[in-house]
Amino acid sequence: MSKSITQDMAYRQSLMKYAEKFGVGRASRKYNKSRSYIYFWRARWDGSVESLACRSRRPHHHPRQHTEEELKLIRDMRRRNPRLGLIELWSHMQERGYSRRPESLYHVMRKLGMFPAKKAKKAYQPKPYQQMTYPGQRVQVDVKVVPRRCVTDPELRLYQYTAIDEFTRLRFLWAYPEQSTYSSADFLRRLYKWFARKGIKVECVQTDNGFEFTNRFSNTKKDRLTLFEQTAMELGVRHKLIRPYTPRHNGKVERSHREDQKRFYSCHAFYSLEDFAIQLSAHNRRSNNLPMRPLHWLSPVAFAVQYH
Repeated sequence: MSKSITQDMAYRQSLMKYAEKFGVGRASRKYNKSRSYIYFWRARWDGSVESLACRSRRPHHHPRQHTEEELKLIRDMRRRNPRLGLIELWSHMQERGYSRRPESLYHVMRKLGMFPAKKAKKAYQPKPYQQMTYPGQRVQVDVKVVPRRCVTDPELRLYQYTAIDEFTRLRFLWAYPEQSTYSSADFLRRLYKWFARKGIKVECVQTDNGFEFTNRFSNTKKDRLTLFEQTAMELGVRHKLIRPYTPRHNGKVERSHREDQKRFYSCHAFYSLEDFAIQLSAHNRRSNNLPMRPLHWLSPVAFAVQYH
């Protein structure tokens, strides 16, 4: 039994002492408990608070529980056939008079500890992340689908293209009506010029393996460059792909999308592509001027100014 005294146990001890001093009827009215409740706990109470703890209601035996002969048969068969599967073991035991279901055999064997312990899964240890050392060294790019409830026109689809510099956390956002390699190529040209106006030369862009960025997993166009990849080559920008199905490798842009959902999409509606573009531009200016802890509580704009 646990040595800790719970709040319920202390309450019952107070009730027992009051009933012993003033009687069951008065205690029933004061504590708003039935007489049967007080008599039940008074029969258990021996003066110590531990006797007022709730006990397990699990039955000590069952009318159809395994007999000693059946348990001996299970132990003997398991000892002689340590590598036999459950169903095959059950089948051999039936030949020796065992009449229980396989489920019953499984529960008894598990209770007796006859199954090998599960091997502990090796804890995932992430590799050390390469920190960027100057602006433009690597820019993460991704696409966010605008939630349908934010768009008033049911036939309109809107997409937010996002680029975030890993070193300064400066973000560039642009609105598009489709998610395609043409939109991606146009966005790459825009982000390259936008960062250049701020004195930052983009050396590398990092994306996931979506078809708007690469044909890496295409069955028919695997060896053909997408328009996005061709544009990157024209601009002299290295295109880096993250590991498949590992969005955490693009964690900064993914985290920024979560903040967009909380600060922007949860409280805005859009009537057209033009309306979405105007509101997204204002949100972009706001986010670039918010202080951030990784930047020692400077905004991305203020942090980037230090490196000019």
